[in-house]
Amino acid sequence: MLEIRPGYYIYVGSAFGPGGLVARVGRHMKISKKARWHIDYLRPHLCLVEVWFTTDADKREHSWARLLNDYRGVMVPLAGFGSSDCCCVTHFFYFSKRPTIIRFRKRLTSVCPDHGSVAVKRFL
Repeated sequence: MLEIRPGYYIYVGSAFGPGGLVARVGRHMKISKKARWHIDYLRPHLCLVEVWFTTDADKREHSWARLLNDYRGVMVPLAGFGSSDCCCVTHFFYFSKRPTIIRFRKRLTSVCPDHGSVAVKRFL
């Protein structure tokens, strides 16, 4: 069972299916839909603030999940969430303070120097 507390949650996923990034983010923005992915069950309870994304041809979700898992102060609210098809601890993270894309980019380039650019789309 998951207790939703005030703070910031990050969900890491990929968008290599039909419609790509636009379709996947568009789906996650909707509240009323048939639940298909793990995050679909939580969307009615959480506000979408921003989306961090890359248009790299390589699948980066696992490296992003490992990087976020190593942040100081991060909590894993539900082990295995979003990572049932891989060996990551989770793809869902909790922060009491809002994490910044600037800090994420710095950490990412130090760990994965071959990584492409990371962009952000803000909703609030």
